[in-house]
Amino acid sequence: MKTRRDFLTQAPLGLLGAVVAGGALAQTGESTTPPPGSPGAFNTAPPVGPKLTTATFAEAEKLQQVTMTEAQRAMAVANWPTSMAALLERRTGPRKVALEEGLAPATTWFPAMGRAHVGPAHDRFAPSRVAAMPLLAKDEDIAFASVAQLGAWIHARKLTSTRLTKIYLERLKRFDPELRCVITLCEEHALKQAAQADKEIAAGHYRGPLHGIPWGAKDLLDTAGIPTTYGAEPFRHRVPKEDGAVTRKLNEAGAVLVAKLSLGALALNDIWFGGQTMNPWLPQEGSSGSSAGPASATAAGLVAFAIGSETQGSIISPCMRCGTTGLRPTYGRVPRTGAMTLCWTMDKLGAITRSVEDTMLVLDTIRGTDPGDTASVAAHFDYDANAPIRGLKVGYFPAWMKEAPATDLDRAALEQLRALGLVPTEVSLPDWPYDDLNLLLFAESAAAFEELTLSGDADHMREQTPDAWPNLFRESRFLSAVDFVQADRMRRRVAKEMERVMGEVDLLLVPSLRDEMMVISNMTGQPSLTLRTGFVEVNQVRSDWAPNPAHPQPMLAKPHRVPYGVTLVGRLFEEGTLGRVGRALEAKVNVAGERPQGF
Repeated sequence: MKTRRDFLTQAPLGLLGAVVAGGALAQTGESTTPPPGSPGAFNTAPPVGPKLTTATFAEAEKLQQVTMTEAQRAMAVANWPTSMAALLERRTGPRKVALEEGLAPATTWFPAMGRAHVGPAHDRFAPSRVAAMPLLAKDEDIAFASVAQLGAWIHARKLTSTRLTKIYLERLKRFDPELRCVITLCEEHALKQAAQADKEIAAGHYRGPLHGIPWGAKDLLDTAGIPTTYGAEPFRHRVPKEDGAVTRKLNEAGAVLVAKLSLGALALNDIWFGGQTMNPWLPQEGSSGSSAGPASATAAGLVAFAIGSETQGSIISPCMRCGTTGLRPTYGRVPRTGAMTLCWTMDKLGAITRSVEDTMLVLDTIRGTDPGDTASVAAHFDYDANAPIRGLKVGYFPAWMKEAPATDLDRAALEQLRALGLVPTEVSLPDWPYDDLNLLLFAESAAAFEELTLSGDADHMREQTPDAWPNLFRESRFLSAVDFVQADRMRRRVAKEMERVMGEVDLLLVPSLRDEMMVISNMTGQPSLTLRTGFVEVNQVRSDWAPNPAHPQPMLAKPHRVPYGVTLVGRLFEEGTLGRVGRALEAKVNVAGERPQGF
């Protein structure tokens, strides 16, 4: 127990004055409790934690960039066990409260920042009309058809869901040994769903454009009774009891789940416990990540579409590598209940397809709210495939278009949009250290996987390189809470700048892999659409991992032609504008139909 003298010695001066003014001080002796009417005080908790010395703080100062005098260090040594250490009960124990999986922080990020009206004023969904042309003769040609065309065949009963599902299951089994994109093949489950879809459609109960369409899920999306492994060794036997919100919405739409597809372990890059997922266009290299399997399988025609996720680049990057189309919705547009949490304030679920309009079809199905995701928003969705785009302002950053990673294809895309009647408009952002915002990503992800780190299970993950999650989780334990708050405040400043920029234009065209925009747009919650606009040649295998001079990536015997795309960034909740413009650009460049050889 603390003595009253201890209490008074350690209490803040303001509280000390209040106690003295009460006139209740004893002249001699000790008391086990403060005088009646004494307020509580900081720095009066029972001492906990490890033994400290002034050298402990001197070393810690190097990490936190704080300088204390020797006297201040001595005071910290005496006070830390009774002041700050007690606040770290999750470290010092006994850890009385279990923070169960799925429990989100009390604070929620709302990109609209208090604005009452953001996004479209009403709902409108008018995709282009796709006629059910004669069914193609070859299974592989059917496999590469768009979701819209597949839906038209199924609706017209020229193709059954069962036949289509068997086509994709056969292709998954045939090509997965080369691509390593499948974690769990859902054959029995898929055939049962397909048979049910055929029965309903035959009875005249058609649910919509995804009814009977086979799809693949990035294996961080919960599926009842089917493993959801996060691509990581510690979770490879995890079997959820309930479907995630997006899984449930797709089930209700009559879609057919054929496979749980690979992701880099815990949503980082393209290496998981089953190996590295490969790029169908260049099988010597990984497919990029973390939506590695969804992009690879979609590009190779192994699924009609897939659901991926992005926290920072995990839809954009693999779509660039594999030549697929990826829609990253506005933060909050699609509920994440039942999806692995990496970062509560940045995670987003979106469609990976082979055409722009297919992303709109999928988004219209999976959007909405769910009680399990406090960040989900009931925003309107306005997409009219035939609405005019002439006169829309497309913003671009002049300096970014002149330097790497931009290529001639980025510059050509801007001119192609000009030819379509859009108005290219120069925009700018302050020269700020945007990468500083990644402190939020690292801190949130380390919190999400705290138990994995503290238990030592992270040590069993396949990748233990300096830039892999296990090491980043460990190092993030040393980040300062003060710095977290300051980064969060900077995030608001950045969001206000993006609000200004997006007030000047209708959308942005940016080099897809421009680091600054990858960070900014994910932090502010903007939607993005990545689509193929051409091809480039590469001489070396590409990788998501930090360069290692001791083990450089292999050189190719001769230049290899691979897909390349650009990214459109939109206003909050205005994915429909991205869809209209993206569809027009896709038609103009006319390269979306080319397929990787051998698939």
